[in-house]
Amino acid sequence: MRHREVKRREFIILLGGAATWPLAARAQSGGVPVVGILHSASPTGVWLTLSGAFRQGLTQAGYSQGRNLTIEERWAEGKYDRLPAMAADLIRRDVALIAALTTPSAQAAKSATAKIPIVFTTIADPVQIGFVSSLSRPGGNLTGVTYLGVEVGPKLLELLHEAVPSAKIMALLINPTNPNADSQSKNLQAAAGRLGLQLHIINASTEGDLVPAFVKAHELQTQALMVAFDAFLTPAPRSSRRSHSDTPFRPSTRPAISLRREAS
Repeated sequence: MRHREVKRREFIILLGGAATWPLAARAQSGGVPVVGILHSASPTGVWLTLSGAFRQGLTQAGYSQGRNLTIEERWAEGKYDRLPAMAADLIRRDVALIAALTTPSAQAAKSATAKIPIVFTTIADPVQIGFVSSLSRPGGNLTGVTYLGVEVGPKLLELLHEAVPSAKIMALLINPTNPNADSQSKNLQAAAGRLGLQLHIINASTEGDLVPAFVKAHELQTQALMVAFDAFLTPAPRSSRRSHSDTPFRPSTRPAISLRREAS
């Protein structure tokens, strides 16, 4: 897992370096170019590291904050309904480029503009979710990197099954507002069928959904739990982790696995 995280950081450094073509054009026309970085997560942990990796890529390409570049960052802190307004705010600030480092932020940026260049990272197939027309010829104003992490989910389910072979009833905790939710659910349901498992889909998109979600998992007699990769669900807000201790479904008594390191 740590190796994947390092490789992902290296990819984002490269993405930052490759994202400088609109900056050169803006600099030639006069003024200091502005880069908007749109996040669906909170400025902590791996997300802060990846933001730093993108900045490092810009620096290696000759652009640095305060010298010949201005960077505007927006963090939605897991509240995806904030993203459209944040994307619109970046556009009003006349950014030369938007870097969207998760699928939800890329979706919001794409919906906000068809002119400003957008570079993105995603775990999904960018053609399937409508980001680009093809991998070889993206077209439009979007380009980026995909880790195809959605495809890893079935393998993780298989590993969870091997770790807990007696568990036949499992649940997937997923944020239905994430653009990857449908493909993740379908892939994992198909994998569960092949393994002879029953997989319940449990939705949670706000802190208020979390305790009912764990209660539902208990009521469904869930024996193992997967948490889909999502900026809101992983890592969970501190207040939510406290409240989970009051629910019947506890990580210490049920096996669980998270997709959180696989992508965005």
